[in-house]
Amino acid sequence: MLMPLDSEKLKVLLNLREKLEQRIKELEVEMKEASATLEAVNAILLEKGFKRGDIKEVKATVAETPAETAAATEEAPVEHRAIEPENVIPLKTMNEEPLAIIYVDKHEMHVLPDESKKFSISTPPFQNFLVERVLAKMQEKDNELVRQGVLAPDKMFAYNIIHEGDLLREIVIRNVDEARLKELKSSIRWTLEKMYEKMKS
Repeated sequence: MLMPLDSEKLKVLLNLREKLEQRIKELEVEMKEASATLEAVNAILLEKGFKRGDIKEVKATVAETPAETAAATEEAPVEHRAIEPENVIPLKTMNEEPLAIIYVDKHEMHVLPDESKKFSISTPPFQNFLVERVLAKMQEKDNELVRQGVLAPDKMFAYNIIHEGDLLREIVIRNVDEARLKELKSSIRWTLEKMYEKMKS
């Protein structure tokens, strides 16, 4: 015959069950995010002309010759970033449609738009919102801090928009802190989603 549990033991067990259920949910979310990130990294590598066999050879070289790896990393930064999946942020629409991938490397971030979308820098709200109201404003703020002697010039926020004609290829942003990373991620995602909606209409 089963012995009834007293109220204190019951509370402890119920609390433990709740924590375990919550942890399982968190792990499931982490697994989904890790899978999405891995897919994104593989897609970028394949877009850059790597084959899966090439990627394995690069990994073997990294393990065997660390001195040569440092030089190879400078020439092929995509490989370096792929080793650190926690620094890769996929940007998607509300419907899970891929928009771009953000690579974060120390205080620098690289925004690589999804190549299948063919985003144009002339499509609103790229110029009037993202460039003028977000990026330029951050740069202006740091310019003023440098002028006041509060911020060193080499620590100033800076950005570079790389494009071929109207086709957006990459946005490189330097000297990004945690607060700005959060704001930039949100602003870039919103901008690209609005651009994508206009492209479809």
